[in-house]
Amino acid sequence: MSTTRRTTVVALAVAAGLTALVACGSGGGGKSTDPKTVTLVSHDSFNASKSVLEEFTKQTGYKVNVLKGGDAGKAVNQAILSKDNPQGDVFFGIDNTLLSRGLKAGIFSPYQAKGLERVPEELQLDKAEHRVTPVDYGDTCVNYDRAYFAEHKIAPPRTFDDLLKPEYKGLLVTENSATSSPGLAFQLGTIAKYGESGWQDYWKKLKANGVEVVDGWEQAYNERFSGSAAGKGKGDKPLVVSYASSPPVEVLGKKPEPKEAPTGVATGTCFRQTEFAGLLKGAGNEKGGKALLDFLLSKKFQEDVPLQMFVNPARTDAKVPELFTKYGEKIDKPGTVAPEAITENREKWIKQWSSLVLK
Repeated sequence: MSTTRRTTVVALAVAAGLTALVACGSGGGGKSTDPKTVTLVSHDSFNASKSVLEEFTKQTGYKVNVLKGGDAGKAVNQAILSKDNPQGDVFFGIDNTLLSRGLKAGIFSPYQAKGLERVPEELQLDKAEHRVTPVDYGDTCVNYDRAYFAEHKIAPPRTFDDLLKPEYKGLLVTENSATSSPGLAFQLGTIAKYGESGWQDYWKKLKANGVEVVDGWEQAYNERFSGSAAGKGKGDKPLVVSYASSPPVEVLGKKPEPKEAPTGVATGTCFRQTEFAGLLKGAGNEKGGKALLDFLLSKKFQEDVPLQMFVNPARTDAKVPELFTKYGEKIDKPGTVAPEAITENREKWIKQWSSLVLK
């Protein structure tokens, strides 16, 4: 895999990933006993510039050891299973679709990170106890292949309702809600839009209109989507569930830069995901963990986030690169579902979705 595509896979929170923990950064295969090392446990999509992590070491004296454990769901489950003997000091990458699962399991210790006053209150979903700190946010949305719709002289879809129209029959590929983070987010987006009483009927209609379901983002975007540079246009689906920040990835490294990205975003199909970090209860290096949480909210780290993980920084005063703002899509009114509602209904919703769509 090329550097650009490896960055793409990391940046776009690929649903499929490694099942074993992988160590990088300062090295080592598990929780460090070195008091000058702080261990960050995360999913495969975590990425940061080497110079930024070196700056943390320069400021604090701590080296960062990153342990990656598959997709977000797997990493969170592993953190819960190992809560009596945590694998590290800080966990990064639990999002609002999984947050209350981690909070209910009691895997985090409260800590109010420095810089939190620069983060909008709507991102602070645990502001009463500060067990987790919002670090970034992004939007799961349907992406479209501009060339396909131009060639066929069809306007691309903009909303969930549009996807039910005859002209889009058989054009959409999405990910399995039970196995994929963006797949679950897309389902939650339909629940936010149509409510408990209407989302199942929507999916019945979407299935009747030929939606294809695959296991994860990698397969959907890089194999089935016709607009993926990695797939070299071999896919035959011009609509895919991905991210509002996917278009900048398709432009990254291209010289000269095009006037617009080859892919676009159906802005009326988006669901907001916020990612958090938290101090793991029983951390071996609690002091280093707190220092790392402070650093994750520092402008230095926050301004590194957009082109490393292709999500938006949580801090309102963090500068975002022109490539990200020029080619990405700003979503003003994304769908949201309360974390408590997700916790209470997640497994039920996934079972209902599976019965409707996969059978």
